[in-house]
Amino acid sequence: MERLKAVDVVIAGGGWTGLLMAKEIVTRTPLSVLVLERGAPPRNYLDKMDELDYSIRLRMMQDLSQETVTHRHSTNDRAAPVRQYGPFKPGTGVGGAGEHWGAVSNRYRTDQFRLATHLREKYGADRLPENLAVQDWGITYDELEPYYWTAEQMLGVCGQAGNIGGTKIEGGDPFEGPRSHDFPNPVHKGGYFPSLFRQAALDLGYHPFPIPTATLSRDYRNPDGIERPACMYCGYCAHYGCMIGAKAQPSNTLLPLLRDKNNFKLQTGCSVRRVIHREGKAEGVTYIDASGQQKLQPANVVILSSWTISNVRLLLLSGIGEPYDPSTTKGTLGKNLTHQVSLDVPVFLDKPLNLFMGTGGLGFAIGEFVADPVGSDPSSGVLRGSEIRANSNGTGPISSFGKIPSGEVQSDWGPEWKKAALKWHDKAGQIVAEAAHLPYRQNFMDLDSTYTDMFGDPLVRLTLDWTDHEHRLRASLAKPMIELGKAMGAKVGAAAHQNEGHYSTVYYQSTHLQGGAIMGTSPDNSVVNPWLQHWNMPNLWVTGGATFPQSEGAAPTLTILATAYRAADAFVNRYFKKPGALA
Repeated sequence: MERLKAVDVVIAGGGWTGLLMAKEIVTRTPLSVLVLERGAPPRNYLDKMDELDYSIRLRMMQDLSQETVTHRHSTNDRAAPVRQYGPFKPGTGVGGAGEHWGAVSNRYRTDQFRLATHLREKYGADRLPENLAVQDWGITYDELEPYYWTAEQMLGVCGQAGNIGGTKIEGGDPFEGPRSHDFPNPVHKGGYFPSLFRQAALDLGYHPFPIPTATLSRDYRNPDGIERPACMYCGYCAHYGCMIGAKAQPSNTLLPLLRDKNNFKLQTGCSVRRVIHREGKAEGVTYIDASGQQKLQPANVVILSSWTISNVRLLLLSGIGEPYDPSTTKGTLGKNLTHQVSLDVPVFLDKPLNLFMGTGGLGFAIGEFVADPVGSDPSSGVLRGSEIRANSNGTGPISSFGKIPSGEVQSDWGPEWKKAALKWHDKAGQIVAEAAHLPYRQNFMDLDSTYTDMFGDPLVRLTLDWTDHEHRLRASLAKPMIELGKAMGAKVGAAAHQNEGHYSTVYYQSTHLQGGAIMGTSPDNSVVNPWLQHWNMPNLWVTGGATFPQSEGAAPTLTILATAYRAADAFVNRYFKKPGALA
C-alpha cells in the first residue's frame, strides 16, 4: 500500500457537507484540505435532460451492483440485499445527492431539537411507547438559527417568512420558529395546481404557505459572491442537475470557491475504506483509487462527510466506537436509524394542470400536522406528524402517463386503458406528506455477516420496520389530505401505502435516512458531540444526516447544512486554535 504525503485535513465525500467544510477551512485557515470522492467529476448538465436516462434509469445514483445495503425487519429475520432502487436513492459523484435533490429547504420546528424533553413534559415518560428512543440533540433551535440563515443565504432560498423575531407574518408558516431575517429571495410565481391546493386549505381554515425552495425566483448573488440566474420553470429538478444553475447545488455554490485555492485538492474515483487510528487519534484514511490501487493518506484531521449509511459504515468498518446492541441497548454506533413515513393521495381534476412545468419545491404546504398533530393524548396514536403539501415540480411524459382514477377502467393495459390514460393525462396531481419517523430501540444499523461489496467488505445491514405509530400516523394524515383533495373539487384516490404492514424496500420513502452516528449530550447516548466532533476521537468529525437523533416531518437538507456550518465555525474558531475535545 502506497503511503502518500500527509495533509492537514482529509474529507471523505464531496457532497454538500464535504465541500462546505472544505470551503470554510480552506478560506479561513492555512490548512491543506483533500476531498476524496468515490464518484465522477462534476457533470455538464447542458448536454441533455433525458427522462429515461435520469428519472427512470437513475443515471446520477450509486451503482447497486458495486455496493448496496441489506435489510431485515427484526433481528429474528435473515437480511436480504436491496438490488433495485426502492426506498431511497443515494447520489454519487461530486455534489452527491445535492446535485439531484428537489431543493425543498425547510427549517425544523423548535421543539425537534429537544424532542425527548418535549414529549416527556407533554405526556409524561410513563405514557410514551416503551421502545421509543427519541433524544435531545444537545443544541437548541436558537443556537442553530444563525446557521440556518447562513445556509439560506448560500442557497438563495425563496420563501415567505411566517415568524420574524416572534412577530407572526401573514402568508408564511405561522408554526415555524422565530427567524432573524426574511428569506433571501421572494417566492416563485405560483403554479396552477398548488394554487388550487392553497385555496382549498384556506377554505378549510388552514394556514398555507409557499414551500421554501433553493431554486431561484430571480437572479441572485450570494454572500460568497456566487451568481446564479433565475429559474426557467423547465421542470427538470429532482433526479437532474440544473442546466442553467438556478437550483443550488454543491457544484455551483461551493466548488467554484475552491477551484483556485492552493491549499485545496479534490480527487474523484477514490473509495475510502477505513479510518486509520491509534490510541484515540485518527491518523488518516485508506482508499482505493480509480485504477484499483490502495493508498494510505495520512492526515491530522479526518472528516466523514458522505451519505448517512456510508458514514456509519466507515465507522463500523474502522472499529471506531461501540456498535449498538438492541438487546442490551449498550453502544451508540448504529442506533436510532430513522427514515421518513411517506404518503401520497392522488387527485384528479377534469382540467389541464400544466404539471409538466415547474421547479423543485414549487408549491404550498400546511404545517398544522407537523408537531403533536392529533392532540394531547398519546393514546390517539400519533406523537409527530408532517407537513402536507402540493407541488408543481415538473413531471416528465413517461412518469406522468397512465395515472387514472380507480374504477375508470377494468384493466391496466389495452386500448381502453390507453384511452383513459390519454383522457387523464396532465389532469392528475398528488397531495404529499413526508412524515417524521420516530426512532425505536429495535431499529438500527450494523455490518452484515453474509453480504459484501465489490471490495469484499461487509455491507451495512438495516434492521428496520414500521410500528403501530407509523400506521396510525398514515391514517391520521390521510384524513386531512383526502379532505383537501375533495375541497379542490377533485376525484380523490386511495392514499398510497396507507395500510402497508411492514417497512418495504420497494416503495420510495425519500432519500432522507438519518441516525447511526447521532449527536447528543454525552458519549453515553451519542457518537458525536453537538459540534459533530467524535466523543472519543477529537480529530475525527462526522457531518450529515447520520448525526440526527431522529427525523422530522420536513426535508432535512437545510438542517444538514446548518449543523455543518456550526461545526465548521467550531473547527475554525476553536479547534484550529487549540486542538482537542470541544465538549
